[in-house]
Amino acid sequence: MKEIRTEDAAGHVLCHDMTQIIPGVLKDARFRKGHVVTEEDIPVLLSMGKEHLYIWEKDDTMYHENEAAEILCELCRNDHMDRGEVKEGKIELKSTIRGLLKIDTGLLDIINSAGDMMIASRHPNTPVEPGDKLCGTRIIPLVIKKDKMEAVKKLCGGKRIFSILPYKNKKVGIVTTGSEVYCGKVKDAFGPVLRAKAEEFGGEILGQTVTDDKPEHTSEAILEFIRQGADMVLVSGGMSVDPDDKTPLAIRNTGAQVVSYGAPVLPGAMFLLAYYRKDGKNIPVAGLPGCVMYSKRTVFDLVLPRLMADDPITKEELDKLGKGGLCLSCEECHYPNCGFGKGW
Repeated sequence: MKEIRTEDAAGHVLCHDMTQIIPGVLKDARFRKGHVVTEEDIPVLLSMGKEHLYIWEKDDTMYHENEAAEILCELCRNDHMDRGEVKEGKIELKSTIRGLLKIDTGLLDIINSAGDMMIASRHPNTPVEPGDKLCGTRIIPLVIKKDKMEAVKKLCGGKRIFSILPYKNKKVGIVTTGSEVYCGKVKDAFGPVLRAKAEEFGGEILGQTVTDDKPEHTSEAILEFIRQGADMVLVSGGMSVDPDDKTPLAIRNTGAQVVSYGAPVLPGAMFLLAYYRKDGKNIPVAGLPGCVMYSKRTVFDLVLPRLMADDPITKEELDKLGKGGLCLSCEECHYPNCGFGKGW
């Protein structure tokens, strides 16, 4: 490309979009890349503050911003995603389904550190709905070396940075522990909360069993739901370290492998996650502390979307929840857009 005076631009082809800003009225491209400038355009361009223009000179070693943006978009886009039109080197991606957003953060960091290009995204491991914006990509300069784009493509190795895991409509069993609930002295408050949260992500509730404080009874209730075909079992109550709280023991006694007892999240520090192996399938068994019953958002809200999308969770991932794991108990909760739980 080369720079020329706007007064001399008639007949030349613009190599980039020209944005016009009218405060409170308009911010959009008045003239698009490829537009052939006319004499009538010149006063408009001057009124936009464009005393000089860049016109396109073909160079086989360079991509125009929009050409490079298409390449960057393809490195990001995956199934269940719609893309917007390319505009001033920018392309946005949106979800077409309900599901869990996954991001290869290693690849994302590589691209954002490469220079001359950027990708801004939502946080990974968060629920998305149809139409939700996932990311915006941008080529920073008007032109970029082809070699740079090819190098980035090679680093990605054919992988896509973003993916969306659809929810699996899991069958969910609920086990509520506590002799006070079992004997009818206290009305159960866990059941309605857990039903609503599971159904939000397409879960089918198989039923709810209330057990006393004997761990063998709780273990049997968990195993019975698994025999009935449960894809997940939620166990509420008895999760503290008090001597009479035996739910962690009951979960271990089923033979489930405990991933972690405890998570660096408030509320929800006494959360337990385990997986029971059956017929080649890992069935999550989650021990839920009392805060899940009365706090609007807890560690359970950070983990549940991943469990419902069959996304395995490791101890290392739970350990990272401390960064962003302090809920500020907003009067009006905008989770997951408020900062709570963004440490994945």
